[in-house]
Amino acid sequence: MRDLAPSVQDRVLSVVRSVLKQNAIIAEIHPESSLVDIGLDSMDMVALMLKVEAEFDLTLPQPEITPENFQSVKTLEVMILNQLAPSAG
Repeated sequence: MRDLAPSVQDRVLSVVRSVLKQNAIIAEIHPESSLVDIGLDSMDMVALMLKVEAEFDLTLPQPEITPENFQSVKTLEVMILNQLAPSAG
């Protein structure tokens, strides 16, 4: 179902904003914004991962928990869409 993408992106943006607010970080966030550049550190990334898992009711496989997948809202969105997609085969 391809029309999942906008709602997934909105939900990821919301989760990232909640982590920013929790850390009193004021930054404008866009899908391509670098999460490290806006002020998230490694502990924030762990919190973000846990919030993403809770928001989407999934457990991220260990191989997916990489700096590349947590670079931006867009990379998180792609990873989540891949996890939510029905497995082919």
